[in-house]
Amino acid sequence: MIHFIVATHGPLAAALLESGRMVYGELPCVRAVCLTERAGIEGFRRDFSAALEAASVNADGVLVLCDMQSGTPWNVACEAAFSPHTQPPVAVVAGVNFPMLLQTDEVMDARDVHQAAARLLELTLPTLVQAKPVETAQTDDF
Repeated sequence: MIHFIVATHGPLAAALLESGRMVYGELPCVRAVCLTERAGIEGFRRDFSAALEAASVNADGVLVLCDMQSGTPWNVACEAAFSPHTQPPVAVVAGVNFPMLLQTDEVMDARDVHQAAARLLELTLPTLVQAKPVETAQTDDF
């Protein structure tokens, strides 16, 4: 089973989890770690380490969903992912959004965290759309 950490700048990770619970119910295999100005980078490192330790229990891998590439959450997660001492394996993706969080349910039963990461990106990509006007009005009937 794959466990997840959402790691972001500011309170975004916690807000995504709160919204996820509202729509989907409990997300027991997902934890949030937020980089705050108050705690700083070292505080984030400590919080991330604790979350990774907790997420690793009974997991085949931990998939870290970051808000953006190359920021502190990404860098700290990659340090863990690329360390030969990290067990279970860790994979890191950037661009976390609400649909991606909800799609974690579709990949949590995977055994390989890197395959789970690739599948999660496949599932999330179609949710990125731009609104365009339509020629006919859509009814409220479904």
